[in-house]
Amino acid sequence: MHFASDNTGPAHPQVMQALMDANDGYAMPYGVEEQMDRVRDRLRALFEAPDAAVYLVATGSACNALILATLGQPWQAIYCSEVAHIEEDECGAPEFFTGGAKLALVDAPDAMMVPGALRDRIARTDQGVVHGVQRGPVSLTTVTERGTVYGLDQIQALCGVAKDYGLPVHLDGARFANALVVGNHSPADMTWRAGVDAVSFGGTKNGLLGVEAAIFFNPAHAWEFELRRKRSGHLFSKHRYLSAQMLAYLQDDLWLDMARAANAACARLRDGLAKIDHVRLDHPSHANIVYCSFPRAAHVALKDAGAQFYSMDTLDGDGAQMVRARLVCDWSASDTDTDRFLDILAG
Repeated sequence: MHFASDNTGPAHPQVMQALMDANDGYAMPYGVEEQMDRVRDRLRALFEAPDAAVYLVATGSACNALILATLGQPWQAIYCSEVAHIEEDECGAPEFFTGGAKLALVDAPDAMMVPGALRDRIARTDQGVVHGVQRGPVSLTTVTERGTVYGLDQIQALCGVAKDYGLPVHLDGARFANALVVGNHSPADMTWRAGVDAVSFGGTKNGLLGVEAAIFFNPAHAWEFELRRKRSGHLFSKHRYLSAQMLAYLQDDLWLDMARAANAACARLRDGLAKIDHVRLDHPSHANIVYCSFPRAAHVALKDAGAQFYSMDTLDGDGAQMVRARLVCDWSASDTDTDRFLDILAG
């Protein structure tokens, strides 16, 4: 019963086989291997962006922070949701990699920014006043940190606000595949056609061992990103092992199949939770994450039975008190484990 994170799940066997295949013989280092040429071609075709600059790094935090450092300046604000991953879970990496940019938090019901709130926050950033930060990139996340997914019209509207102020837009797509299959949009529609300038195209949370793609739709950013990646220690020498993962990910739409499996597992879990009287769903759940609340005693019973998930409060105290839980499904989630979890929770 593994619902702590999609990071806890295994890499897909096809990905592991691709790594074994890549381990045969010699290949040029630092991203000039033949496999990286194929990665670049496939991602450009996937996003219908033949001139896009495409780079691989091993972690989502590095991908987000390096992109934002390339799009912004040390004296600028980066606008994001109050619960964005770059705010809550990256230990100041965007501020560090940018050399001091400030995160400007935007009120975001269910972790989703709305155009009015974003516009108000941007407007409140003084311009031309040396005492304050200046306006900088906007960063969106989908799937959000609360399990919600922006619709295409919402992404377009938020990008429209950013463009009104001449600001670039970054999309944190750590779970890009999970969000994409929810709306059944094309990658191009969900990114550059909507106004996104750069995307962190995630794979680690969706069945890869560890690789993310930084994609800039304006190739003018390419050289600066390359320098920042090298200077920060995120240019792999044995780069072929990143390329091999990404090639396996994209082969025969494996990336979409794994996202659909994770989302379907979460739908089964979510539907079961909704039928239990003492469970409250705290946010809409569109993809593979559920936030819900149930009595502390049930948290204890589940964990005593071996369930892994995040309880958002201590397990010591009143057993009847409602405590929030974060439940995440990955591509390998088992119906048997889900049903057992629900049976224990139902009591």
